[in-house]
Amino acid sequence: MLDKQEVFDSVREYLMNHPEELVRFVKNAFLLRVGLPLDALRWVAARAGGRKAPKDVQIEAVPPGVRVGATVDLMGTVVRASFILYIDEVRINSNELRIETRLADVALKLLSESDSPVATLLKSGALDLSKPGNLVAYMPKRPPFIVEADGDRIVVDLMKHPALGNEKVERILSLVTPLITVGAIRTDWEHLDVVFKPFQHGLAKALEEVKSHL
Repeated sequence: MLDKQEVFDSVREYLMNHPEELVRFVKNAFLLRVGLPLDALRWVAARAGGRKAPKDVQIEAVPPGVRVGATVDLMGTVVRASFILYIDEVRINSNELRIETRLADVALKLLSESDSPVATLLKSGALDLSKPGNLVAYMPKRPPFIVEADGDRIVVDLMKHPALGNEKVERILSLVTPLITVGAIRTDWEHLDVVFKPFQHGLAKALEEVKSHL
């Protein structure tokens, strides 16, 4: 778990070294957009704890997507994994937190000799990494929040995750999403931008929906 004081000190130091971020924040506020510096994601990834947490995480922008690389333990086999993640669609309402993603340039590289099933598959070239969705579709005990997987597409609905799929979250979303919701998530060369969309069904409909839930 991240130390609150360390987080505060790091944010303060970052803003002192990058005062332009404050100007960007104000500009984004008028555009209904929040930009998270990729440096912040790298900082968090570098401090991720746990024996099974990814190591040596690299994050870089490939607008509108983001390239991620990490050393991971894949079913007992240590590999270097990398991919480019694109978020094609975000749909958030009281019933779903649906994020449609697309993976490109997926690569898995063995970092040590092993005779595990994963290592054997990688050495043989039998895994079609150009279609990661197909691999996820046939994954044993696939998590219920992965609702679609095909080709290079993987779609998740976080409302099907036990931590989020509850009455409290549904009520919050039913009150907020008629007024404002997430329209897109994309990168520029230094930021991950979350773009918000107000009154997706019109102001009158939004007020009607909020009133019905109060």
